[in-house]
Amino acid sequence: MSQYTQSPQPQQPYAPAQPPGGQPARNGLGVAALVLGIIGTVSGLVPLLFWLAGILGVIALILGLAARGRAKRGEATNKGVATFGAVLGLVSLILSVVGAVLTYKAVDDVVKDINKEVAGSSASAKPGAATDGAAKDTADDKAADGTAEDAPDDEAVSLDEADTAVYDDGLEVTVGPASAYTPDQFASGHTKGNSAYKVTVVLENKGKEKFDASLATVDARAGKDGVNAEQIFDGKVGEGFSGTVLPGKKITAQFAFDAPADAKNLTVEVSPGIEWDADQWDLKL
Repeated sequence: MSQYTQSPQPQQPYAPAQPPGGQPARNGLGVAALVLGIIGTVSGLVPLLFWLAGILGVIALILGLAARGRAKRGEATNKGVATFGAVLGLVSLILSVVGAVLTYKAVDDVVKDINKEVAGSSASAKPGAATDGAAKDTADDKAADGTAEDAPDDEAVSLDEADTAVYDDGLEVTVGPASAYTPDQFASGHTKGNSAYKVTVVLENKGKEKFDASLATVDARAGKDGVNAEQIFDGKVGEGFSGTVLPGKKITAQFAFDAPADAKNLTVEVSPGIEWDADQWDLKL
């Protein structure tokens, strides 16, 4: 009896699972949702690209939800990819809203700073008290010719010693009279043969917000030619202002300046900061 051996039949290659009906899987929406979601999320992390993140986020969310619907109906096999794409689309939308809010706030702050820089905070003159009545007479003269409180905001006003510059936000600056000063042996800014004068400056905050005194600057010019009076620094004067001044409080600092020996006056200019106009005091030596 002869035996016959049957040769093995060749195996068919593995075929991926297909949705019912034999139609190929429609995974394009899920892949597109994932790609757009990734790009949208990255765009949301970049300043000024919040608008792009919003657009891509909306599209990714819609495509992701549509792809999930296909997967539930058996028309697609990438339900996880579609879900991840929809989630990234939602994240992109959230980042776009946050970016829009931050951008709006930043632009608003810049506009406010520019407006403050352009407008500034103007000051009016407030005469200081004087024992001999000289300051009062000077104030009356200023009031008569319209250079005191009635002066226009954009008109420069030269103040006298002990006069106060009153700003519209409640800040007041007072410069006292110039008195002779003897710098110590370690002083800088003093030239041999010149004279030195000390000036007291008071900043009083009568407004409603705290004032940053560290931004205030004090400069001076001497004589009829307006020669720059170099500031003197030693162990007693020259530290200037520092810190903040709360509403209702004041801060005082002393400054010394080097002036030619024949100078008859010292013009002191005080600038409270970039948001305030600088004012000048004409002090007799």
